[in-house]
Amino acid sequence: MADRVFQGLMVLCAFSIFGIVALIALELFLQSHLAWVQFGVKFFFQADIDPVSHQPIYWDPVNGHFSAVPFVYGTLVSSFLALLMAVPLAVGVAIFLTEMCPRALRGILAFLTELLAAIPSIIYGLWAVFVLVPLTREFVNPLLSKYLGWSGLFTNDNPTGLGYMTSGIILAIMILPIISSLTREVMSAVPHSQREAVLALGATRWEMIRMGVLRNARIGIVGAIILGLGRALGETMAVTMVIGNTPEVHTSLLANGSSMASVIANEYAEAVGDLHRSALTEIGLALFFVTIVVNAAARLLVWAVTRGTPARVA
Repeated sequence: MADRVFQGLMVLCAFSIFGIVALIALELFLQSHLAWVQFGVKFFFQADIDPVSHQPIYWDPVNGHFSAVPFVYGTLVSSFLALLMAVPLAVGVAIFLTEMCPRALRGILAFLTELLAAIPSIIYGLWAVFVLVPLTREFVNPLLSKYLGWSGLFTNDNPTGLGYMTSGIILAIMILPIISSLTREVMSAVPHSQREAVLALGATRWEMIRMGVLRNARIGIVGAIILGLGRALGETMAVTMVIGNTPEVHTSLLANGSSMASVIANEYAEAVGDLHRSALTEIGLALFFVTIVVNAAARLLVWAVTRGTPARVA
């Protein structure tokens, strides 16, 4: 009897997680129902057009114009920039710790890398405001504008130092330990026999890492990158403090913008009406489902390497 009661309690605890997720999704859907009825799916793809200037009106709570386009755009741009900067560095750190680092330093460097994941996002935001923003304003943005301004992606019309680029840099620092730790985990899961087999064929150390380790761990590495992307998509405070919070779409990566998480943090407590609050909740619902799908896919890919069939030399 005691065993059955204990088993029932454990099953209840396990399924309570599904209940919590379902309740969150249900509440978000109910609170965003007004926006769904008013705008539908076009809320994420289209914007109202001003009849006078013929310019898109993305976000005007006073006059009832709402479109999530600038927030989806800002989230994707800042997350892409973060991955572009973080992935090579994170994979390099994982390779060094797994294959090249002296044993005496391995534990210390691994601890310091994972310590970055434990720092609260508000601390990252404060550091970015006091250190990163002045650096980008005085040095990074002018250099990018001078040498790459011809591309149209780095026109420096923003004197504040805030914007997509700054938010991408701080996101890259935040997701680096996640990608690095999981990459190190999946690389460690590759059997040593794979390394020995490649070396026995006369391969150099780099060829052994490239063919015997990275090739066999590539699925898990992709999963680690996607998991880092999930963190970048949902990050709120640090991005809110450095992205500029302008509900517009700019081609320049140095311009101010806004993200899905930052607009909710900035405006939800001061929403001017039910439709405004419902539109913000609809953005939250979309972000909720996107992060769940991204994290689930990433976990599945990581599991395929660390828990699945042992890798083989291709």
